[in-house]
Amino acid sequence: MSFSLETLEYAKLLELVARNAQTPMGHRRLLGLRPMTDRRALEQSLAAIAETIALNEEKQVSWSFSGLDDPSDAVAILKIRNASLEPNRLLELSRICNQAIFVRSAVQPEKDFAPTIWEIVEAIPPTLLTAVGKITKKLLPGGEVDDSASPELARLRREINSQRSRLTKSLESVMRSSGDAIQDEIVTMRNDRYVIPVKSDFRGKVGGVAHGFSSSGQTVFVEPLEAIEANNELQNLKGKEEREIARILFDLTEELRENLPGIEAAVEAVAELDAIKTKVEFARRFKAVVPEIADDGTLELAEARHPLLQANLEQLKAEGTTETGEIVPSSFTLTEDRSVMVISGANAGGKTVVLKTAGLLSLMAISGLPVPAKRARIPFYRSVLADIGDHQSLSANLSTFSSHMSNIATMLEECRPPSLVLLDEAGTGTDPEEGSALGVAIVDHFRRRGAQVIASTHYRGLKIYAANDPNVINASVEFDEKTLQPTYRLLIGLAGASSGIEIARRFGIRQDVIDAARQNLDVSAQEAEAYLRRLQDETKRAEDLRIALEEEREATAIKFAGLEVEASRKEKERRKQFERELAETIENFDRQSKAFIESIEDKALKNKLEKERSARKAELNRAVLQKVSTAETQRRDADAENGSPPYEGGVSPASGDGVVLSVGTRVITSFGKAGTIEKLDKDTAEVLVGNIRMREKLANLRPAAEQSVRGPQVSKGSPSLAKPIDATDAAAELNLIGRTTAEAEYELDRFIDEAYMGSLPRVRIIHGFGTGALKNFVHHFLKNHDLVERFAFAPPDQGGNGATIAEMKL
Repeated sequence: MSFSLETLEYAKLLELVARNAQTPMGHRRLLGLRPMTDRRALEQSLAAIAETIALNEEKQVSWSFSGLDDPSDAVAILKIRNASLEPNRLLELSRICNQAIFVRSAVQPEKDFAPTIWEIVEAIPPTLLTAVGKITKKLLPGGEVDDSASPELARLRREINSQRSRLTKSLESVMRSSGDAIQDEIVTMRNDRYVIPVKSDFRGKVGGVAHGFSSSGQTVFVEPLEAIEANNELQNLKGKEEREIARILFDLTEELRENLPGIEAAVEAVAELDAIKTKVEFARRFKAVVPEIADDGTLELAEARHPLLQANLEQLKAEGTTETGEIVPSSFTLTEDRSVMVISGANAGGKTVVLKTAGLLSLMAISGLPVPAKRARIPFYRSVLADIGDHQSLSANLSTFSSHMSNIATMLEECRPPSLVLLDEAGTGTDPEEGSALGVAIVDHFRRRGAQVIASTHYRGLKIYAANDPNVINASVEFDEKTLQPTYRLLIGLAGASSGIEIARRFGIRQDVIDAARQNLDVSAQEAEAYLRRLQDETKRAEDLRIALEEEREATAIKFAGLEVEASRKEKERRKQFERELAETIENFDRQSKAFIESIEDKALKNKLEKERSARKAELNRAVLQKVSTAETQRRDADAENGSPPYEGGVSPASGDGVVLSVGTRVITSFGKAGTIEKLDKDTAEVLVGNIRMREKLANLRPAAEQSVRGPQVSKGSPSLAKPIDATDAAAELNLIGRTTAEAEYELDRFIDEAYMGSLPRVRIIHGFGTGALKNFVHHFLKNHDLVERFAFAPPDQGGNGATIAEMKL
């Protein structure tokens, strides 16, 4: 394995990636990345990035680390028998373990969704929580041991406070009795013992042990004889406290030592998870993708960008030194058959950037890093070799040409396929004819060795080599002859003119020198340069024409879709007008028939005619519905034959079951609720569920098996008409509890007629239990009613014997 890491600025890239690491371990791990030699390890590394992105976007699972230091020293101490950790080291390990266990608990429910991430955290034992809990319970955040760490420590600290209080009071008493001998009535400490400040002139007035003088020499600090025994007792208690603290810290250390494998697993997981999260943050910032490792030897980069160049441009834009922070992306494909690309074109046009981009992105992919591109397929290279830049060295006695040749000779030795070889200005630095021939030979040799080669050149020989061999890709960087500025676009299939004289003029070379250069230029070279420029112009015009045709086609499609929408709108208006006129006709019939029936005095005949009127009206409603639904079905069938879409979006939408949906279709949502489609938009629908409108993906919808018992049934051909044209929504339930049989007869008779006119398939009558008289009356009424097919008690979940379900004749 051989890689030109320094030439391709791999170390700078790692620094850019590691910049957002949250832990020292993750930062160190990222800086230590190298191209991988194990294919399985590489695929796991890339899968971990993809799973982390998916967890965040689809499951809202993420992790973050804060306040963590490098635990290497603490872990090393744990490996030494009988060694004890300082409180801060214990807290350091507890924080790492706590955060590692938190991530494990967050990932565990999604372990099937993210198996690679779960494999990283699975080794963290949940039992660590017990050991960590003891540390956080006994140690305060600042590292002090809490009084409650042990009963003995609590007792000792109470005694210390009590002894200190008695000692202080004793010294204050001595100061009061000493009068003018005291400098300041303040108890202070010297040599960890409580003393009082005595004026030097009155040293003999206060008996005791002197513990030093003040800086001015005016005060001597004396431990009175009365305080010596109390100070000794206080020191003894402090010694016992220190020994108890040491015992507690040792016990906590031993607790962690017993869990050392789990702690090491937690540290390893935190380092790896931080590195993965940092890679994901890099991918988000640079709009990078997880590359696919190609098995067929294909190198495909779509809209690839050099991350270091992009970061530099963004920094310059932030500083206000450049107007744009955008980078021009490059796209190309190399395969096993077409494994060589020769790039020509103007100086400073971006040829070297393409080489560096291809090389660095290939290194990133095989190092397990996301790649700044729209799409990336990269082989599992065993070597990525580059000869880019001027390697001349006076100390090594190397000229430009000799340094290039020395580097290429090394590359020839180290090249092991599958490999990527990058040659900047192949054969440069010597006689153009010899350099051109040498460049062709070098490129072709690497090609025959099975390497994929990207070479930049100004030599005509390499351009001709690429043009004459169908398995070699000719490419160039675009140069705008009008503005004399490079556009940095990579053009595939076309050689480019070097435009060296124009570039020289742009950089300020005198015009007389430019004119002299043009006169000295070989005629054939001028013709070749002119031909390449014309070819580039023709290609650019063809590309502009293609873009214009695409825009025109899109505009035509939009216009056609608009006509479809307008036709659909007019058809809806025509149908609404037709329905209104029908409703008026039926209303006139209903009004005239009612007036006629009201004029009849015979009550029996009047009731008979009223029922006949209701039956005829319902039949008229059904006939109208059938006619309209038949017309609607025929229209949709005609649209289907003509390829017209059933809705305004332009594509026939289908449910998750493959059933074609349209506006008005009754569907079941992903929440199990029935609703009606009101609007369709590409792959989503707006569904009215009760009084709530919601948006659902079409794939989540399925057609409703049947209409609700609270709504009218409709023929299959008419999803848009759900009730008779002139009818209001008919109730499907009647509550008769508390009514007399006389009151119930009137309400029940009217209820059955309205249900029949509303085409309800079945209704529920609630009569309760009571004495049974109302129930018996309801059953007798239904049994003799002409519009009722059959009836029976309701199921237990709908009222049981307290309600009756009646099925209507339709």
